[in-house]
Amino acid sequence: MVLRKLKTHRSPGVDKTSTLAGELWTTEGLSTVASGIGRPLYPDAITRACTRFHFARVCIMLNVSSKLPKHVVIMMPNELGGESACKVDVEYEWLPPKCTGCSSIGHSTKECPLSKPTKPAVAIYVRKPLLPHRRHRK
Repeated sequence: MVLRKLKTHRSPGVDKTSTLAGELWTTEGLSTVASGIGRPLYPDAITRACTRFHFARVCIMLNVSSKLPKHVVIMMPNELGGESACKVDVEYEWLPPKCTGCSSIGHSTKECPLSKPTKPAVAIYVRKPLLPHRRHRK
């Protein structure tokens, strides 16, 4: 079987694909679906053992600057020798915090060290010491 991804979309994220067609429950099939989101790293142990069939869980290296798709469309061979589109819904169980202020991962925009307001300068009045008066001689 030859599978081809219809759409292509870096931080690890956990992807849970639901409504997965039986033909996609292979290493090649799961890899093809996961490649529509990012770079597949590995499936979880239950997915690898094929003991849960209502969804597959795969760890994927994501491009954090890309918009994450809600579904992936896979072109699969049909009985007529052509291809049919198979839509696979995607759910993200965990994503690292992303800062839109500095475009990095690991903290939110609210916690960004670059966007925290700096304390305004405070003017301090320092009183000059009084100088002794000089007496003028006449």
